[in-house]
Amino acid sequence: MFRHTVRLLLWVIGAIALVLGIIGLFLPVLPTTPFVLLAAFCWARASPRLHHWLRTHPRFGAQVRAWDEHGAIPRRGKWLSLVMMALSCLLVLSRLWATPHLWLALLMALICLLVGIWIWRRPDA
Repeated sequence: MFRHTVRLLLWVIGAIALVLGIIGLFLPVLPTTPFVLLAAFCWARASPRLHHWLRTHPRFGAQVRAWDEHGAIPRRGKWLSLVMMALSCLLVLSRLWATPHLWLALLMALICLLVGIWIWRRPDA
């Protein structure tokens, strides 16, 4: 029973992630690649059929295979994610600079910096 519930939950999370990834194709502020990779991760454990479909999809398949086989991220995805994280941090810091929650904005900036370093160090797809 527990295993079935976990598989169902992973299937639903994968479906939601893929929908967000598709929306990200049309909205520049919403990244596509992380959501597609999350869907692939979830479906690899919940539905081998859907995972195979995603790996062979004409639009998403290349990035999923690159991640599965080499842990690689496309250079365009790296640049886009870094620019969006930097803009987000600048926006938050500009709004919170004079508030008592400055530590929270600085924590967010530190996390974005660390994630950005991790992303940049991944191989290019």
